[in-house]
Amino acid sequence: MTGTTLKRIAPQLIILAVVLLLNFIVFPDFFSIRFQHGRMFGSVIDVFNRGAPTALLAIGMTLIIATKGIDLSVGAVMAIAGAVAASVVTTGAGWVPAVLAAMAAGLLCGLWNGLLVAIFRVQPIVATLVLMVAGRGVAQLITEGKIMTFLNPGLIHIGAGTVLGIPTPILLWIFMGITVTLIVRRTALGMLIEAIGINEISSRLAGINSRVLLVTVYLISGFCASLAGIVVAADIQGADANNAGLWMELDAILAVVIGGNSLLGGRFSIVASLLGALIIQSVNSVILLSGMPPEFNLVIKALLIIAILFIQSPAVKHAIYLFRASAEPTFKDEPVVKENGAEKESVS
Repeated sequence: MTGTTLKRIAPQLIILAVVLLLNFIVFPDFFSIRFQHGRMFGSVIDVFNRGAPTALLAIGMTLIIATKGIDLSVGAVMAIAGAVAASVVTTGAGWVPAVLAAMAAGLLCGLWNGLLVAIFRVQPIVATLVLMVAGRGVAQLITEGKIMTFLNPGLIHIGAGTVLGIPTPILLWIFMGITVTLIVRRTALGMLIEAIGINEISSRLAGINSRVLLVTVYLISGFCASLAGIVVAADIQGADANNAGLWMELDAILAVVIGGNSLLGGRFSIVASLLGALIIQSVNSVILLSGMPPEFNLVIKALLIIAILFIQSPAVKHAIYLFRASAEPTFKDEPVVKENGAEKESVS
């Protein structure tokens, strides 16, 4: 990780450290980790584990917001993916066909959103709102309006199993985060996405195929949402179309914004968004451990959104710029000194 990257994510690291410290103050055994029955246990492990769905959603949401878009349908796509996985596995098929079918459903949803935005030029908030409303209905049709349970060990392992003692969801979101980050930063894809977010018309004039890239980022978002849906369904060993992924799109957007990514598009950082997801889950944890009502969670998230939007507003940014400009020292002309009888102006 370069020095520039560390400087970029320094605020998120500080916020995460503060929130984790609050958890430690409320619950002194917060950082205690124990290994039992081949599995790691501990409150800090739970933060990384329970934050997996939000982290997965944040990966795709980061790319979409970088293009100056938004995806309000990720919660509904989670419900669809979970319903598809449960319905396939309950027919007697193995967990592999169930997972592949759920991923295909997520990609199909992403393709639908991408076509509406890129080809038919529907505003992203409207295009994804359609699937947000209709998608949950589709999930309810798949499950016939009831919670569809399953006992397939392979599928359950994705949400509740471990690999070398580490919960599988943690490894999944870390793997996806590293993979997507390498793809967008080791290739020109990240730069092209940022170019579209800054000015799509100029990027098209420069020869960038913005339509293909827009469809691609919505496909990635749909795929990440399907993974999150599989994790949630595997964790509860069932598909709950009514509650799976409910309001998760707001957590994903909040994670991206907490990560310092602008809603106006352009430069982005997936690592910062993942830290934002961990901050959200850490806030949830401190509220739970402190015994406060869960409703405080929604209030705190609302206050975080207001504070971040306030900081990102053009008026505040301009005021900060003027303050920095006024705080910078002014260099006056240095005195002229004589050297060997001749006048010589000192050079700074």
